[in-house]
Amino acid sequence: MDLGTAEFVPDPRRPRAWTLLIDGVAQSYVDLDRPTHLEFEYARRVAAVVDVVTRRAEAIRALHLGGGGLTLPRYVAATRPGSAQRVVERDATLSEAVGRILPLPGDARIEVLIGDAREEATRPDPVGEDRGRFDLVVADVYQAAQMPAQVATVEFAEGVRGLLADTGLYVLNVTDLPGLTLSRVQAATLRGVFADVAVIGQPGMLRGRRFGNVVLAASPRPGGLPVSRLTAALRDAEGGGARLVHAAELDDFVAGARPFTDSAAGVRLRPTWRD
Repeated sequence: MDLGTAEFVPDPRRPRAWTLLIDGVAQSYVDLDRPTHLEFEYARRVAAVVDVVTRRAEAIRALHLGGGGLTLPRYVAATRPGSAQRVVERDATLSEAVGRILPLPGDARIEVLIGDAREEATRPDPVGEDRGRFDLVVADVYQAAQMPAQVATVEFAEGVRGLLADTGLYVLNVTDLPGLTLSRVQAATLRGVFADVAVIGQPGMLRGRRFGNVVLAASPRPGGLPVSRLTAALRDAEGGGARLVHAAELDDFVAGARPFTDSAAGVRLRPTWRD
């Protein structure tokens, strides 16, 4: 692969299901016969947010920053037929291998672009063709099992906010260590840009007792997160195994963490010019 070593491992329990590992770390699980089967906890939590973006089964416009095995785009295509989706994947060799080994359904409206997530979220757009376009933006960008700094800052979040429709939702997957320093900083970062933010995770994880994934959801509008419906969707997806932290509880979770900026991260980006 261009950015690491990929391995496609078949699941002996399911005839056409695979786990994609990048540098030995499980990155995606895909069941070609059952795209609604989500093996990983974090994927089920992201899917719960997908389920409440609009009315169930209604087609949406979605942008996925980070592609991997395209697990979530497949889920959206299966549960919301007719949805128009764009996936930005940086690794061209990985994208070609996924297309060959884990082909997309022929009727799925999924466009895969080779590019950089930060540039896609913040690129100049003189004709405004993507401003306010998407009902859903999902960010799951990792390199060597770490979230690159350039997709973790206020400036990146501001770019994502500009891409969302007023009623749209942003979902971010964060892999974190006990103590949850990164998750707390990301919650503070999103709160500096979005009007309504929530954190979703396994209770033990949110208490800072284990390594794992935390999912953050954000809306540009005050009260824009459908908290009751999202709580119900999480219960349906995981049998009550996930906890949603919102409003005053989120104040306690953030606990003085400060938003992360390009300046603090030392991010220096080349200007992007378009004719």
